[in-house]
Amino acid sequence: MPNQLSRTFAALLLASSPLALSACTESIAQEADRFAAVEIKAQPLGEGIAVLIGAGGNIGVSYGPDGTVLIDDQFAPLTPKIQAAIADLGAEPVKYLINTHWHGDHTGGNENFGKAGALIMAHDHVRERMLGIQKSGRGNDPASPGEALPTVTYHDGLKLHLNGDEVHVKHMKHGHTDGDSIVFWKKANVLHMGDLFFNKVTLPFIDLNSGGNARGVLAAAEKALTMVDDKTQIIPGHGPMATKSDLIAYRDMMQTVITAVEQAQGEGKSLEAVQAMKPAAQWDTNPEAFIKGDAFVEAVYRSLQRPVHSEEQPH
Repeated sequence: MPNQLSRTFAALLLASSPLALSACTESIAQEADRFAAVEIKAQPLGEGIAVLIGAGGNIGVSYGPDGTVLIDDQFAPLTPKIQAAIADLGAEPVKYLINTHWHGDHTGGNENFGKAGALIMAHDHVRERMLGIQKSGRGNDPASPGEALPTVTYHDGLKLHLNGDEVHVKHMKHGHTDGDSIVFWKKANVLHMGDLFFNKVTLPFIDLNSGGNARGVLAAAEKALTMVDDKTQIIPGHGPMATKSDLIAYRDMMQTVITAVEQAQGEGKSLEAVQAMKPAAQWDTNPEAFIKGDAFVEAVYRSLQRPVHSEEQPH
């Protein structure tokens, strides 16, 4: 999901009147208060592996004699709390950091962890997007400082042999964004899906501005299902821990909505007409969801207007 602070800071920089400045200052204070109240909760998943839940994307953490591996890092103001939660697990400070994609609620702490000595890894497109100004639903997200950038990047994926496990990092093309990765601990049987999987809290967010596509989200779910079994613990990008059956239900939802929208497009229906059909209504049940039915259907509709597996580059 996009950096929720970017719009606030951009508004402050552009404000020219005392009234506007006062409003922006109040908004920043509210953001600070929100982060001040956030509690980072650790949920152990097995020996040397846990999930940290706070504000922003769910964090995977693996720790042991080879060092601590972090998957995503939420927002910068939360870094001290994340570090404290890691220490409470009995783990050493973060040595390796993997970003599942570029959005600020997953990479906001990069600069802090980078300065502290963590080696940051991500897909090629994550670094490319963080190097420049990016469009988001909340405005323009600024380029990231050098210390926040991934220093090790990959195209298809990589494999890490750490803490007695094999950590498989795999790129999923054009899904939530164009730089998504999933992370699988083979021995622990734990899969981190990043924002390719939102579990029970919102309909999917497909970032079309960042090369995302509904087809890719569906393909990622189908690929992930070949990697898991009934005992796999699945960390979604947002929402509670999930099982294979939860991921199957998510895959089926994606397939159902895509099929309905694709059929309607074939009949020449406009976006507005397809939205009026409410093809996602049975899953649009959370009034506080980040993405509601019409926004999700629009993302699917526009996804299907794009070439399959488009190789568009970051911009």
